[in-house]
Amino acid sequence: MVFSTPTFLFYFLALTLLVYYLVPRKFRNVVILCASLFFYYWGERDYVVIMFLSTAIDYTHGLLVERCKRRDNDRGARMAVASSIVFNLALLFFFKYWDFIAASLQSVGLNFMPVLGIHLPIGISFYTFQTMSYTIDVYRGDARAQRSILNFGTFVTLFPQLIAGPIIKYKDLGDQIDQRDCTVDKFASGVQMFMIGLGKKLLIANNVGMLWDSYKTMALADLTVAGAWLGVLAFTFQIYFDFSGYSDMAVGLGRMLGFEFLPNFNYPYISKSITEFWRRWHISLSTWFREYLYIPLGGNRCSKGRWMFNLFVVWAATGIWHGASWNYLIWGLYFFALLMVEKFFLLDALKKAPALVGHVYTMFFVLVSWAIFGIEDASRLGGYLKVMFGLGGAPLADGTLGYYFISYLPILALAALSSTPLGAKLYHRLPQRAAQVTGAAAIIAGLLVCTAYLVDGTYNPFLYFRF
Repeated sequence: MVFSTPTFLFYFLALTLLVYYLVPRKFRNVVILCASLFFYYWGERDYVVIMFLSTAIDYTHGLLVERCKRRDNDRGARMAVASSIVFNLALLFFFKYWDFIAASLQSVGLNFMPVLGIHLPIGISFYTFQTMSYTIDVYRGDARAQRSILNFGTFVTLFPQLIAGPIIKYKDLGDQIDQRDCTVDKFASGVQMFMIGLGKKLLIANNVGMLWDSYKTMALADLTVAGAWLGVLAFTFQIYFDFSGYSDMAVGLGRMLGFEFLPNFNYPYISKSITEFWRRWHISLSTWFREYLYIPLGGNRCSKGRWMFNLFVVWAATGIWHGASWNYLIWGLYFFALLMVEKFFLLDALKKAPALVGHVYTMFFVLVSWAIFGIEDASRLGGYLKVMFGLGGAPLADGTLGYYFISYLPILALAALSSTPLGAKLYHRLPQRAAQVTGAAAIIAGLLVCTAYLVDGTYNPFLYFRF
């Protein structure tokens, strides 16, 4: 069950909100915990026990860390943190990377690791990172250990962001788990944010996704240079509106329940450098790696060689976090190389250049990155990139390109416009009363259109299930 389904919208969410606001405040975390476990069980009943285990392990480790620190036993506290990290990484390694590593070794004749055919638990990359941050935050003194396992379980399983993020650090949410305000204004804001995200997902991501699927599966011999770029452009919009849409829905659902999550995207496609792009794209992941990997490795307070090594590790980890396939590792290291070039000399030049130059440069390399990200098969990826750059004798264009371009031009134009803050700026310039009426009308219209789409549509993929 995901947010963009009728079952979630009209049954699960409606019933959860009804019960949540009917019960006394002291029982609201119980409602969220039960709803979250049911939500996860609906989509991942085989592995729900792993979530119980992860919750129990990190809950007890948090208490152990605090107990050791209270007794000035820093070594014991460090060992408890290390134990928590090892457990979570082992969990992630086994379910996400075992088969990938085993298959890679077998391809070069090393057969000591069997391929187990392991099914990846939904959302494991998100909730393992969140629980790891908990024990680290307790050790650093950034958060108090949670005494109530019910409240801690609520943090781990919180259904608005359980399967697709954003990655929430305990220090940012711990106080809200214990006490939060539920107001009419916050609830209304949450509904508005949820509908924005739902519209992004259903009306834009799903539609441009069909164009990408056409080119992704097209025989390489039938691809044209312009067609290959058009396909990647479609995927560029699909992945942004799919993931940012789910992030917006998570933020909106959180507000409906009284929580305030940090935003996960900030119009990344208006960036004028790759450095700026990664300040705007998947902010919670970038922040997590900076706080819990880059800085502990030494950050930039070290020699230039060590600093480059630290960044290499972070970007390799960023790539492989997204999936157990070589293309994701290449994707992460691709950005590492671009960022190195910017940090050593190009960034200063981009700051002095006209904004258009920075935009064109950034989007060119971002489009290439999404080709690497979107095609897992190595031979297919190599062939697709060759066509994109006119290698191998591929024609520039053909009639198929014209048909797809004309058919999808309206949705591509809408996607391009919606990738900028223009709409938000115009909305915020409206007088308060006009903004209220416009917002309410947009929510009602959006709900009707999205409902019609859900009832009639069959194409509703969710890209981040793989993570």
